[in-house]
Amino acid sequence: METRRILDEYQRRKANRRNALYCYEDLAHLFRTQGRYRATLLLLQARGCHPLTDLQILDVGCGDGNMLRQFLQWGARPENLAGVELRPEPVEYARKLNPNLNIRCASATELPWPDNSMDLVSQHTVFSSILDPEMKSQIASDMLRVLRPSGLILWYDFWLNPTNPQTRGIRPSEIKRLFPGCRYEFHKITLAPPIARRVVPISWVLALVLENLKIFNTHYLAVIQPR
Repeated sequence: METRRILDEYQRRKANRRNALYCYEDLAHLFRTQGRYRATLLLLQARGCHPLTDLQILDVGCGDGNMLRQFLQWGARPENLAGVELRPEPVEYARKLNPNLNIRCASATELPWPDNSMDLVSQHTVFSSILDPEMKSQIASDMLRVLRPSGLILWYDFWLNPTNPQTRGIRPSEIKRLFPGCRYEFHKITLAPPIARRVVPISWVLALVLENLKIFNTHYLAVIQPR
């Protein structure tokens, strides 16, 4: 069962992951995160979605609520923020950090929110962790269901096929199949992590130059909007 596989894989990552590579003390991780936040904020501003004060926002696969807290930094109101996460441990931690946010432990295949209730629905590296095409389609369909006709889906995920067989890169053609009949805007961002780990400690400026070239970038930041 795909849900069980995903939960087991996250437990394996938790046991085997070199945590230092995924904390802000690691310069390459800091570089990637700041670049994603900068690109996301500029995209939201260009779309007239910033500040986020009056938007109802849902983060799918919210983990410990990190992106929800970033939305707070950008002006979102706590009562307008919601998140859903499959794993109970991150949900418990997120609720401890932000008890005033609506964070639920549930599958994203059946989002526990009504139709047309969200202005912004986001996902960050969720779909690349799902191997089952049917589950991907179910989640995409439910994201569209809860989205208002004038709303936006904010997508961030990698497109390269990774060496990890438990994940799978997603290219624009597949994104368009998952969200048919929508308008799409794609931006290739995020310098490949192996390159960033080598370059960033030596020269942050050189890493920025390489990232701006885009040929070494591994992720798409996208906006998906119903027609």
